[in-house]
Amino acid sequence: MAMAAMRMRRSLALRYQLAAALLLLLAFLNAPLAGAQPLPWQLCDAAAGNYTEGSAYQANIRALAGGLPRNASASPALFAKGSAGAAPDAVYALALCRGDTNASSCAACVAAAFRNAQQLCAFNRRATMFDDPCILRYSAHDFLANVTDNSGRFVAFNGNNVTAGAAAAAFDAASGRLVNATADYAAGDPTRRFGTGEEGYDATYPKIYSLAQCTPDMAADDCRTCLRDIIEKFTPQYFVGKPGGRVFGVRCNFRFETYSFSGRPLLQLPDVLPPAPAPAPAAAEEEGRRNRTGLILAITLPIVAALLLISTCVCFWRRRKPAERKPSVPLPYSATNPDDIQSIDSLLLDLSTLRAATDNFAESNKLGEGGFGAVYKGVLSEGEEIAVKRLSQSSTQGIEELKTELVLVAKLQHKNLVRLLGVCLEGQEKLLVYEYMPNRSLDTVLFDAGKSRDLDWGKRLKIVNGVARGLQYLHEDSQLRIVHRDLKASNVLLDSDCNPKISDFGLAKLFGWDQSQAVTSHIAGTYGYMAPEYAMRGQYSVKSDAFSFGVLLLEIVTGRKNSSFASPDSEPSLDLLSLVWEHWTSGTVEKLVDPSLGGRSPGGQMLKLVNIGLLCVQDSPADRPTMSAVNVMLSSSTVSLQAPSRPTFCVDDMEGFSGMYSGAYPGGSQSTGDSKPQAAMSPSPNEVSLTEIEPR
Repeated sequence: MAMAAMRMRRSLALRYQLAAALLLLLAFLNAPLAGAQPLPWQLCDAAAGNYTEGSAYQANIRALAGGLPRNASASPALFAKGSAGAAPDAVYALALCRGDTNASSCAACVAAAFRNAQQLCAFNRRATMFDDPCILRYSAHDFLANVTDNSGRFVAFNGNNVTAGAAAAAFDAASGRLVNATADYAAGDPTRRFGTGEEGYDATYPKIYSLAQCTPDMAADDCRTCLRDIIEKFTPQYFVGKPGGRVFGVRCNFRFETYSFSGRPLLQLPDVLPPAPAPAPAAAEEEGRRNRTGLILAITLPIVAALLLISTCVCFWRRRKPAERKPSVPLPYSATNPDDIQSIDSLLLDLSTLRAATDNFAESNKLGEGGFGAVYKGVLSEGEEIAVKRLSQSSTQGIEELKTELVLVAKLQHKNLVRLLGVCLEGQEKLLVYEYMPNRSLDTVLFDAGKSRDLDWGKRLKIVNGVARGLQYLHEDSQLRIVHRDLKASNVLLDSDCNPKISDFGLAKLFGWDQSQAVTSHIAGTYGYMAPEYAMRGQYSVKSDAFSFGVLLLEIVTGRKNSSFASPDSEPSLDLLSLVWEHWTSGTVEKLVDPSLGGRSPGGQMLKLVNIGLLCVQDSPADRPTMSAVNVMLSSSTVSLQAPSRPTFCVDDMEGFSGMYSGAYPGGSQSTGDSKPQAAMSPSPNEVSLTEIEPR
C-alpha cells in the first residue's frame, strides 16, 4: 500500500511538472496563449534527491510544518525560517507572507503550502510553493545563509496586449516607472521590505497597480539589487506591451496590474498621460507656420516691452528726490527666487489692518508668548478671526526662523497644517497671520486636569491620525520635502472640532528628494522630544520627526508630559519613556491610560498605540518607521506590529522654544474613523506562467 501511494504521488507530481513545461514551451514558440494553471505554483527539484515514506527527513519536514506557520504569522514581518534534524536528514525551510495580509491568513497559507508541497512534489527533498499570500521553500541544502540567492522563479504575464504603437510604449514607460519606484519603496521599508503603489494613466487603464517585496532579513541594498535584477531581466522578455505580470522568487518578487489586487497603496505616483497623436501633414504644416509667427512675436515683443520698462524706470528714478531713496525693509526670501516672491507678495497685509484687528495689540488679546515674541487674537473687518504672530523687536532670535516659516508655510496646503493667511513687513514690524484655532494648542488641554476630560478616545485618535497625516505630507507627499524639527504638544493646534494642525515651522528644514539626513552644529528645539542622534550629534532627518511623533503619541494616550515626574507608587522619578517601557514589559500598559478617560481604552487601542509609539522612539533611526508606515499601522486592524526594543535615550525637559499659543482652551467635538479590510489578491486575467528553475 505504501509503495502504491508513493507511485501515485510521483505520478501526480510528474503531471504537474509536464504541464508547467508545456506552458513554457508554448510561450517560447509564440503559440496561442493558454490560461496558467491555478495557484499554487510549485517547483519540484527531483535533482536534489528523494526521501522515503516514514524516513527521518519526512519527519523533519512535518516538524517544520507544525511550527513554521505559527512563527511566520506571529512575526511582525510575517516571515520565518528554521531548520529541523541533523545531517544527512536536516531540513531547512523559509516562509514569507505578503506584507499586507493578516496573521491568520498567513498561517493558513503556509500550512497549506506544506501540505501541497508534499503532495505535488511527492518525496522530493527540495520543493518551492508560490501562492497568494505566501511563499514556502524547504530543502536539504542550507539555503538560508545566502540571502542573495533568488534562484528558482516563476514568471507570469497577462496574455492580452496593450494597444500597439505609441500608446503601448507610453504604458510600458509608466508601468516601468511605477514598478521601479515601488521596488525602491520596498527596499526602504526596514520592517517588512514591502511596498505597494498606484499611478493614474488614461481612460483605457485609469490606474496601474504594483507590488514589490523581499525577505525582511535582506539589507536594503541587497533587496534593491534583487528586485532590479528580476525587473531588468524579465520585463524586456515577457512584459513589453502587457497590461500585467509578476515574477515570483523566494527572496524577492514583484507584480503590476491594471486592477487593484492588494490593500491601500503605500506609494502614489502622480498621474501620467499618454503622448498625443502626431498631427496630420497639412495640420503640421499649418502648425509650423503658426509656430514661426509665434516665435517672431515671442522674440520681438519682450524686447520692445523691456525697452519701454527700462525707459520708464529711468525717468521715474531721475524724478525722485534723494531723500525719498530709502532702503526698503529686506524681505525674508531670496530675491532671485520668483516663486518665493510671488507667494509672499500675494500674502502682504497692511500694518494698519492688523493694528485695527488686534486693537493695537492689546494685552487682552494676547494668546501666548514664546522666544520669538507674542501671538494675538484679531478680527478682520469682514469678521474673520485670525492669530497674529508678532516678532519681538528686542529679540535676538526669531528673524531667521520667521523667514523660513514664511517661505515654507506659504507653499504648504494640507488640512493638518496650520494655514498662513498673510504677512506684514512694515517698518520694524514683522508679523505672520494665521487662521485662528478656537481650541488653541494641544498641551494646555491635554495636561490640564479639568480640560483633559474633553479629550475622549475619539478626539485623541483623531489628533494622533491627523498629526501623522500632516507629517507624512511634509515628508513624502508635498512638493517640498520638509523636516519639522520641533514637533511637540504646544505646536499642535486644535480647531473647533479638535482637528489637529501642525504649526511653528521656524526650525523646519528643506530636504532634497535624494537626501536622507543632514547635520547641524546649532541644536535648536525642545529637549524631551528630540531624537538622540539630533540632540547629541546634530543629525536630523524624517526619522527624527518620527521620534518626536512617538513621544507626542505616548503623551496623548497617557495624559502625561514627557518630562520627569514622580510615579503613582512613589517610586523614584521616571521619564515617560522609561515608565511606558516598564509597563510594556510587565504587560500592564492599560494602567497608563489617562485617568480622565476612566482608565480604559476601547478594543485594545491602548496596547496598539503604545506599540506604535515605542517603535517611533527606537534609538536607531533605521529602526523607526516612516510616517507613511505609521499611517498604515494606525488605519489597519490587520497589520501585525513589530515588537519594540527598549528606548534608552532620555533627557530632562529643557525648552528651547515655546509653542505658538499658551493659556486656557475650550473643548471641541469628536469624530472616529473605521479601517477598511484588505482586498485579496486575485489572479491576472488570461495569465500565462513560466518556470525558471535556476537563473541563467
